[in-house]
Amino acid sequence: MYLYVVRHGETQANAEGRYLGALDTGLTACGINQVEALKSRLPAHIDAVVVSPLRRAQQTAQIIFDNSSLSLRAMHAFRERHVGVFEGLTQTEARARYPELWSQNITRQWNLAPTGGESIAAVFIRVQRGLCDLLADYPQQVVVLVAHGFIAKTIRALVRRDFSDFFDWQLENGAVLSLQLTDNFGIDYDVRALLAVRF
Repeated sequence: MYLYVVRHGETQANAEGRYLGALDTGLTACGINQVEALKSRLPAHIDAVVVSPLRRAQQTAQIIFDNSSLSLRAMHAFRERHVGVFEGLTQTEARARYPELWSQNITRQWNLAPTGGESIAAVFIRVQRGLCDLLADYPQQVVVLVAHGFIAKTIRALVRRDFSDFFDWQLENGAVLSLQLTDNFGIDYDVRALLAVRF
């Protein structure tokens, strides 16, 4: 499967440097322009479009595929990571309001998360399951997945089986990552083994 991972266009929270996570918001005018410019960077032939259920990703996909006959398949496996009590806050605000959580570097802990949020481990497991579903449904096809920044870096690490730059690499708003998934990616890859990885 040839997979093109698109990160949604800019939102106001992105522009302000805020944790967005599961908050559901649309694109800014800049974000819409980013998405319009992205259209020319996708392949001419696309077999399927998969989208996070969150509005910013849905809006991005609708702009890109407005004149296409392709339907948009929403998959919850590819929604953004929920960062709990940090959502809607800047890093400065999160540090001030939740100093104990912040001191633990909580968003970068494998098995822990801000209160009410998702751990990295939980995100990896659901994204891996989603990728395996896509590979089963579209084994030799070209798929565009419209999702989020943390989801893009998770997919990249899983497919490449390389976590060395996990926290440094970032897909920008309105950008695309291309990857090829093969049968040997399959469900036999036990993501729980990553518990031993030191980021």
